Amino acid sequence: MHIFNTYSRQKEQVEPLQPGLVRIYSCGPTVYRYIHIGNLRTFAMADWLRRALINEGFEVRHIKNITDVGHMRQERLDQGEDKLVAQARKEGRSSVEIAAFYTAAFLSDERKLNILPADVFPRATQHIPEMIAMIQALQGCGLAYVVGGNVYYDVKQFGPYGALSGNQFEGMLAGEHANPDGAKHNGEDFPLWKAAEPGREMAWDSPWGRGFPGWHIECSAMATHYLGDEFEIHTGGVDNIFPHHENEIAQSEGVTGHPWARYWVHAQHLLTDGLKMAKSTGNDYTLDDILARGFEPLALRYLFATTHYRSRLNFTFTALRAAQVALRRLRGIAQQRASSVSVPPGASRMEVWRSAFATAMADDLNVPRALAVVWRMVWSPAATIGYAEQHALLTEWDAVLGLDLYATETNPQAEPAPELAARLTQRTRARADRQYVEADAIRSEIRASGYDVQDTVDGTKLRRQLRGSTLSLITRSDAGPNRIHEPDRYRWSINLIARNSRSDLQRCLSSIARYAGDQKLQVVIIDNGSTDDTVDVLQSLAQVGHMVTPFGGVLPVEVLFADHNLGYAGGRNATIRASSGHFVVLLDTSMELVDPIWEALATVLDDPAVGVAGPYGLRTSDLREFSEANEPDVDAVEGYLLAFRRANLQDVGLIDEKFRFYRLADIYWSFFFKAAGLRAVAIPTLDKALTKHPHREWYSLTEEEQRTKSKKNYDLFRDRWHHGESLLIDNAAHTVHWSDHDDPRHLAATHTHT
Repeated sequence: MHIFNTYSRQKEQVEPLQPGLVRIYSCGPTVYRYIHIGNLRTFAMADWLRRALINEGFEVRHIKNITDVGHMRQERLDQGEDKLVAQARKEGRSSVEIAAFYTAAFLSDERKLNILPADVFPRATQHIPEMIAMIQALQGCGLAYVVGGNVYYDVKQFGPYGALSGNQFEGMLAGEHANPDGAKHNGEDFPLWKAAEPGREMAWDSPWGRGFPGWHIECSAMATHYLGDEFEIHTGGVDNIFPHHENEIAQSEGVTGHPWARYWVHAQHLLTDGLKMAKSTGNDYTLDDILARGFEPLALRYLFATTHYRSRLNFTFTALRAAQVALRRLRGIAQQRASSVSVPPGASRMEVWRSAFATAMADDLNVPRALAVVWRMVWSPAATIGYAEQHALLTEWDAVLGLDLYATETNPQAEPAPELAARLTQRTRARADRQYVEADAIRSEIRASGYDVQDTVDGTKLRRQLRGSTLSLITRSDAGPNRIHEPDRYRWSINLIARNSRSDLQRCLSSIARYAGDQKLQVVIIDNGSTDDTVDVLQSLAQVGHMVTPFGGVLPVEVLFADHNLGYAGGRNATIRASSGHFVVLLDTSMELVDPIWEALATVLDDPAVGVAGPYGLRTSDLREFSEANEPDVDAVEGYLLAFRRANLQDVGLIDEKFRFYRLADIYWSFFFKAAGLRAVAIPTLDKALTKHPHREWYSLTEEEQRTKSKKNYDLFRDRWHHGESLLIDNAAHTVHWSDHDDPRHLAATHTHT
């Protein structure tokens, strides 16, 4: 086995320290929420590495930690924040209960993905004494110091610091320089132990007072405890390289005085829309999200197998659907070969294939190439390799690939209802009686219920259709219809985004239909990657193509289905492009109409000087703090209901799709209307025609997630409009000029800062 060692930046042969034994430590999850499938890609990589080594004849001892103290970034540690405690507070449970619940969920996800269980899953909370002992040893080496009950690692005392990541002190992450109280010797020093604030739930007694361990010391202490002070392989994701793994090396080798882990192996990111999958970005999916769409878990494992672990993989449900089809086909071939074996396999014809597969796996864990060997083998002429040999090889290789080729496809969420099973029995009886018309009718009925009927040599089976398999899906916001330059067909286009929000959507749609009146309305909806029954509701609506009002009117409805969550701006842009109304209303599904809104909006928007209007306006004097405003002229219109003339899109463009989260996207886009010389107008009387219900997405987030996502979007806004003081209402009556800074070329963002 040759593997790419991040430390040496080259492929190296894995040479065990003890003959026949390879020890692996993998950074496991922080159990304060469900892990996403990007995390699972990293764990799948470690599983393939383990299986490949076992296939080569090694005994493998695998340790994977569970961080149940709280996964804290450096700057959060300096502030004493703990995500596990925050999640416990949100869910009304203790930190211990939260950790136990999400640990069980993680272990369940690994089982579903056929990841071999680690030999030990050490919990951080069960190894506090080992962490304290290592911190004391670092003090004894002169590498740690105490300040007010906090213990810090003095990174400038460890010469090789930065060797893994290549970072020099001047290139450290901003968070690693955090030194808010000036207590640390260097801004780069990181905490080994933090003093607990009064009332903290997760805290332990120590020589430095009551407190809790830093993130990095947990892995150093547990890996050393179970694998010794020198072992072979340490795995993780590329995000772990710095600061986590860099700091693990500094701690562990600071104590031992010699190399700790020989080979550092890191899996690349799983992406969505070209961005790293992350909850903070809003483009993450859990394994349950995958199951809810009708996929089996091993389809995801197959998808991971199609791309080398050191290459980024862009996730889409279209790609996952292709992986499921390929897995089903390979599984069918494997099971057919097994049922066709009548003679023992011939070893000589197997060796060339066995060698090709082993060579691929040994070449830096090249699973895609090994998978290609599998497909070439099963499609080879029977004269070159028979079914007996193919069955023997597939059995061997499945132990390495972990695709469970001889199992029956399982997805508990895809099991048919008992009445469908009864109808299947009736169809089987009709076929036996040669009542083929009846049999075909039952088949069509079953298909309409979301299941395919498969007649096989082993009998007739039901298979759940993949959610969205019958839909035309878009993978980008510009992949749907684009009518921006087409003439108006309606007076109004109402744009809605739906994502796992069936009840909100239905309430909003009902209110639109109720107060549509005699207006010529079009409703454009995008399902932005829902994984629940929102898809089913919208699929039914799309098939009909319209809504009927309580007074017998017909409202045309167009539904777009996104392959995955395109983000807030991506979803909005897709519906804007598909709109054909003279006026476009971006309406949040948390809003409910309780009176007509059309004439009040039209009266304002008919004024060519007005660009954007809505019931809720905002003003600011410093581009930092925004407050609600009732006067007509405002600096921005809130996105709960934001209306504009479609013709103005040529002046303002679409919404920047970096805004995956909705907050501040409305302010950001309002400023484009202002920069085009158009007014932003609030119509406060419209508030009486609307009921604003709690915003589902906002209240699904923890307070920290709300802050993090809002801050990320504010940075986008500030980066673009920090020079836009002259656009503000407060400055309309007098000249505000920043000495050759706040002029048109800067408002057009055609300048740069150095």
